[in-house]
Amino acid sequence: MTHDHDPVIERYSGLARLAQAGGTPLDAEPDPAQACFGAAAYTTADQRDAIPEAALRASLGCGNPLAVADLQPGETVLDLGSGGGLDVLLSARRVGPTGTVYGLDASQDMLELARANAAQAGADNARFLHGHIEHIPLSDATVDVVISNCVINLSADKPRVLAEIFRVLRPGGRLGISDVIAEDGLDPDQRAAAEQRVGCARGTLTTDQYRHLLIRTGFTDVTITIISDAGGGLRSAIVQAIRP
Repeated sequence: MTHDHDPVIERYSGLARLAQAGGTPLDAEPDPAQACFGAAAYTTADQRDAIPEAALRASLGCGNPLAVADLQPGETVLDLGSGGGLDVLLSARRVGPTGTVYGLDASQDMLELARANAAQAGADNARFLHGHIEHIPLSDATVDVVISNCVINLSADKPRVLAEIFRVLRPGGRLGISDVIAEDGLDPDQRAAAEQRVGCARGTLTTDQYRHLLIRTGFTDVTITIISDAGGGLRSAIVQAIRP
C-alpha cells in the first residue's frame, strides 16, 4: 500500500525540508487558533536546550503526550507520526539506555531529519521506521506505550489505526496521545473550515465518537481530557486508554 502522493505526506515532507534548511514551519506569530501547536507549547526551557534546534522547529504537535504517558526506565515506546523526532528524543531520555523508542513516519524527509537530530542528541536508544500508522511495521505485543502528537486525526481510517495500536501494545500497555477533537453539533462545513485552518485535522471525531471507537477496539480505562481550544469548534485533547 503506497501513499507517495498523499497530500498530507507531501505537506509534512515540505515542512521537514523547511526545518532542515533552517526555517520554522509555524509562523513566529501564529494564528490564535494555532496557538497550541508547536514545541514551545509543551516543552520546558531545559528540554529545549537539550534538543537539537531542527527537532524543535519541525514540531507541529498539539499537546504533550509525555506528560500523561508516565514513561518509565526500560520501557519500549512507539511514537506514531514522529516527524522531526522531538517526542522520540524526549521519550528516549525518559526511558533511559535500557529502554527503546520507535518513531514511525510516512515521510522520508521527516525520517532523515529525525535520524540526524537523534544522532546529534546522542540518542542511541531511538529507532526510526518508515511506514503508515494504519500498518505499523512492528510485531504483535511488542511495545509498552504508544504516544502520538496531533497525528491520528489525519488518518482517513481511524478504526484501523486504533486496531493497529491495540495489536502492538503488550497486555497492560497504555495509549497516551494528543489529538484534535470536534465539538458536538459542528456541521460538516464548519468542521471542514476549522480543519483546514488548523492544518493537522481531517475527519475529526467528537469526544463520544473517539471514546466509542476505543472501547469497540478493546481498550479500557478510556479518558479524554480537553486541554485547549484550537478554534472553530475544534479542541486539543489528551486521550488515554489501556490494553487489558
